Amino acid sequence: MSYDAFRTALPAAHTALLTLSKAITDTGFDQRLTEIVKIRVSQLNGCAFCVAYHLDRARRLGITEATLDLIAVWRDSPAFSERERAALAWAERLTMMAGPESSSSTEPPTALFDQAEILRLAVVIATINAWNRIAGGLHFPPSARAA
Repeated sequence: MSYDAFRTALPAAHTALLTLSKAITDTGFDQRLTEIVKIRVSQLNGCAFCVAYHLDRARRLGITEATLDLIAVWRDSPAFSERERAALAWAERLTMMAGPESSSSTEPPTALFDQAEILRLAVVIATINAWNRIAGGLHFPPSARAA
């Protein structure tokens, strides 16, 4: 199946997902952080379409190839700020939260983000997980353009 087939068959669902992303972008939330989180979550979920799409967006934002190359191993790299590291850790925990987990394992990084930022980050993580389930589950080809 393809991105275009999804967009054509379910335009309201497609628009809803785009609207969620736009709602965060329109707040002025850090786009570098957003793309890094989206790439990492997409890597965890094995969504080639979303990884390719968000790598392209990250490059257009000026994120270097050296930084992009290290997202999968961010814990061992000095390329990421303290806030980026906290966001990546939380994104991983929320993405991989299946099974019995302690509630503390999904606690948001309140020491580095204010309430509004945490809410925005939660929507970023939830939205990319939804896209990953759709694009990955339907095997959208990574060369196709996402919205």
